[in-house]
Amino acid sequence: MEILETALMQRALIAAVLVGVIAPAVGIYLVQRRQALMGDGIGHVAMTGVGLGFLLSTSPVWMATVVAIVGSIAMELIRAYGRTRGDIALAMLFYGGMAGGVLLINLSPTGSNANLSSYLFGSLATVSEADLDAIWILAALVLLVTVGLRRQLFAVSQDEEFARVTGLPVRALNLLVAVTAAVTVTVAMRVVGLLLVSALMVVPVAAAQQITRSFAVTFVLAVVIGTAVTLAGTVTSYYQDVPPGATIVLLAIGAFLVLTVIATPLARRRARASAAVAESPAGDGVTVPAVREPSDEATARRELAE
Repeated sequence: MEILETALMQRALIAAVLVGVIAPAVGIYLVQRRQALMGDGIGHVAMTGVGLGFLLSTSPVWMATVVAIVGSIAMELIRAYGRTRGDIALAMLFYGGMAGGVLLINLSPTGSNANLSSYLFGSLATVSEADLDAIWILAALVLLVTVGLRRQLFAVSQDEEFARVTGLPVRALNLLVAVTAAVTVTVAMRVVGLLLVSALMVVPVAAAQQITRSFAVTFVLAVVIGTAVTLAGTVTSYYQDVPPGATIVLLAIGAFLVLTVIATPLARRRARASAAVAESPAGDGVTVPAVREPSDEATARRELAE
């Protein structure tokens, strides 16, 4: 294939696959915690790291990772301890991060608004060997956390009080989710951009939830959708000369709409079947209750209790 003949597109495709896998893998915990927009906030803060990378003539990816991790920890602490002014503190953190990035990148001798645009909206054509090395190392760490600690992270995301009662280190796990989200944002910024990365973390998960019921199946399907749309978006951007980040996000939204349409008749059929079972009389005239599948929360509680 023509697209595989150049080293540039080979790096772009590898980066796209890695991002397509890890973004939903982290996003599923953010969705469970009702923090779908956290990735967007971290993206704003990471801009300061990009600007520092240009100003100090170091890798913008690694510098953005460090700054994003610090910012994500601050966000989690504000969430945990902030009261009436917590939202104001978060707003100042988000906007300050974006403003700091714009200022620093323009103060650097090698930075420009063109460089800034590639980080804001993604630019697969600029993925270098050094960028790819950073991406796969960070992606491996994210997968190690999201898959290896999936039961603990799900329990904390679903019910913090129960997780605390069972002896889980809730505060440490919450911080781990925040740090993992920060790493994911910096990994994905070369593919979809800092302003669009939150969509890739959330939309595939929302799409998978339309037709799945269990956490494990949702996790796998969200990763499949994320990988499919990043690959399709990368190939489309190569042949049609369109922005990769915007293309990937629009494909993810398209997948959500398609699965929503498919899920509607399935949900109606399940509802009718449940109603029929609930109303069917037993041999002695007693109504048989509908059988309910155990919820993810109940499953997590049973496994942790064991």
